[in-house]
Amino acid sequence: QVQLGESGGGLVQAGGSLRLSCAASGRTFIMYAMGWFRQAPGKEREFVAAISRSGGSTGYADSVKGRFTISRDNTKNTVSLQMSSLKPEDTAVYYCAARFTYSSNNYYYRDRSDYTYWGQGTQVTVSS
Repeated sequence: QVQLGESGGGLVQAGGSLRLSCAASGRTFIMYAMGWFRQAPGKEREFVAAISRSGGSTGYADSVKGRFTISRDNTKNTVSLQMSSLKPEDTAVYYCAARFTYSSNNYYYRDRSDYTYWGQGTQVTVSS
């Protein structure tokens, strides 16, 4: 089992940047594929980015591709989301998610139903 805690959210102007971090408990972080999702008011939770166990493979939603970068540090049990060129439509609560997996080191998951563990979320607000 793993517990997740997000940090780094806040208020930023359009065009600005933020870096979200997710800290995971436990000693088996390397066995978890990780993802970031977001949920805006009145909308469903949607996929943002994902990363494989090793960090060797990443995937992004089309809406953030080229602006967001997901990374992980398996020595520190953390996964990060660097967000640049932020837009008002990026405003949402951002959630970190984890899935224990024996799958290939280069496999990641895009569907929220693939994930077992979730953090509490961190608010990101982008003003125009």
